[in-house]
Amino acid sequence: MLNRYPLWKTLMVAFIVAFGALYATPNLYGEDPAVQVSGLRGVEANAATLDTIKTNLTDNNIDFANIVLEKGQILARFKNTEDQLKARDVLDDKLGKKYSVALNLTPATPDWLAAIGGTPMKLGLDLSGGVSFLMEVNMKEAINKAKVGMVGDFRGDLRNEKIRYRSVKEDGNAIVVKFRKVEDLEKGQLLLKKRYRDLLLSTDEDTLTLTAQMTEQKLKEIREYALQQNITIIRNRVNELGVAEPLVQRQGKKHIVIELPGVQDTAKAKEILNATATIEFRLVDTEGDLNAALNGRIPASSILLREKDGKPILLNKRIMLTGDHITDAKSGFDEYSRPQVNISLDSAGGSKMSNGTKSNIGKPMATVFIEYKPTDKRDLEGNLIFEKVQEVISVATIQSRLGKSFRITGAGSQTEAHNLALLLRAGALIAPISIVEERTVGPTLGAENVQLGFQAILMGFGLVFIFMIIYYRAFGVVANMALGANLVLIIGVMSLIPGATLTLPGMAGIVLTVGMAVDANVLIFERIREEIREGKSIQQAIHQGYDAAFSTIIDANITTLIAALILFAVGTGPVKGFAVTLSIGIITSMFTSVVGTRAVVNAVWGGKSLKKLSI
Repeated sequence: MLNRYPLWKTLMVAFIVAFGALYATPNLYGEDPAVQVSGLRGVEANAATLDTIKTNLTDNNIDFANIVLEKGQILARFKNTEDQLKARDVLDDKLGKKYSVALNLTPATPDWLAAIGGTPMKLGLDLSGGVSFLMEVNMKEAINKAKVGMVGDFRGDLRNEKIRYRSVKEDGNAIVVKFRKVEDLEKGQLLLKKRYRDLLLSTDEDTLTLTAQMTEQKLKEIREYALQQNITIIRNRVNELGVAEPLVQRQGKKHIVIELPGVQDTAKAKEILNATATIEFRLVDTEGDLNAALNGRIPASSILLREKDGKPILLNKRIMLTGDHITDAKSGFDEYSRPQVNISLDSAGGSKMSNGTKSNIGKPMATVFIEYKPTDKRDLEGNLIFEKVQEVISVATIQSRLGKSFRITGAGSQTEAHNLALLLRAGALIAPISIVEERTVGPTLGAENVQLGFQAILMGFGLVFIFMIIYYRAFGVVANMALGANLVLIIGVMSLIPGATLTLPGMAGIVLTVGMAVDANVLIFERIREEIREGKSIQQAIHQGYDAAFSTIIDANITTLIAALILFAVGTGPVKGFAVTLSIGIITSMFTSVVGTRAVVNAVWGGKSLKKLSI
């Protein structure tokens, strides 16, 4: 029989629409202002911390909706932003520097809905508000780091070619190498000139020195590399934070702009973004006099550092390997259930580690954790001065020759090992960065944008609704039902997809899909009218109308979907947000305007003997 769906197909359409409506429901509940308390550098919030927070809030007459402890973090919900801000100030003052107290907006989704994965859509910075950072890259430190690397490379190249030298030192933007003989000077010059074509080399036979000067082009390349690598690494760190629709892009010669939608407080974001954590591997100086070093007589080839418990330790100045060669890092446990970090290196790092450990089996090797912390001082060039903090987190005996994969222990708690792995996996910043400007996009502006955006969507829907009912009568009502279902499905799908974010351009994408969905129904309805005018029966006209228009609708939507996918692949920020909603809208509109309306039409008019059709 024409125009009759089997029961299973009708139930499938109803189930898909109901499923979309269920997961669109969390968007009706809004969000609660909240304060999130989390530990810093391995400290975890516990039941005692929870009691302290409750006591402080009660003593200061601050009402809270509820407070929960979960996964080492405490989340306190409040009924209004006034209590939220008061609580943040009180807790920030009482908990000290061991905890991060951050403002947050937490979905007010009922527990039963959250238990099945129901969450509201994520909103972009233009809708939800958030934080914008302007960060400055310390180019002086980037150049210093490049010089240190070149000193190590010079020593390694000369040593491998068995060219004898007295010393290799930095001198301004130059590297000065002193040789023992004129013959060594000449051999060294030929070798370094061949391998470092972007340096200006000059020699002085009287003093047996070779000077390698960085050109302006080389300095420019170092600065450009530092900026681009920092942008890449910060993007990785932002992804680790799980912020929706972040924006990370360069501004000028040494600045980076970072926008974090939905973030009310910057504490946790600053901790991750500002961190310039890396590690170095050095051999322990077992021959040096530790007591003499503590009295200020440190051997020229050694440095004095301290372990986590404050115990002093003497290390070789020569670095076996730096964190730049780390390709992956994961936290876990060793055979004694102690936290550890499993590290994977690139091929160059694996080669260096192999060469460095093969002749030092049985000797102790230290893992040094390094952070650059900004101070309030600036140098003559206006760059922020950073304090270099070094801490030995592990000392282990080299049992065998190491390669591209190995592990380090002594990172502290499992949380601290996890944070270290996160920073190492995301990458160590090429140069320290500092926040020079911090701007908060208020939720008031976001609320206004949301209101105007929804007004535009409702106006578009309203005008289309009226037109379809007037022009297509009963079939217009069916098309309007499909439009409503389409909007519900778009919201439901965007709420389900973790990376999907609604932005102001995304709202424009929704309005565009409304027009495209109606266009499909117009093609179908006009074809039905045409078939009726040609004298075919009502049932044949409906059947032919849907079948004939289907290929045209598919072709038009697929070409638009391809364009949307290209926008998603090459676009960033608002462009990507537009592409996401457009892509989802195209897929849902094809379903509702073709399959959905056909199910309704078949249920109401299909298989009946009709002389007239309200179309």
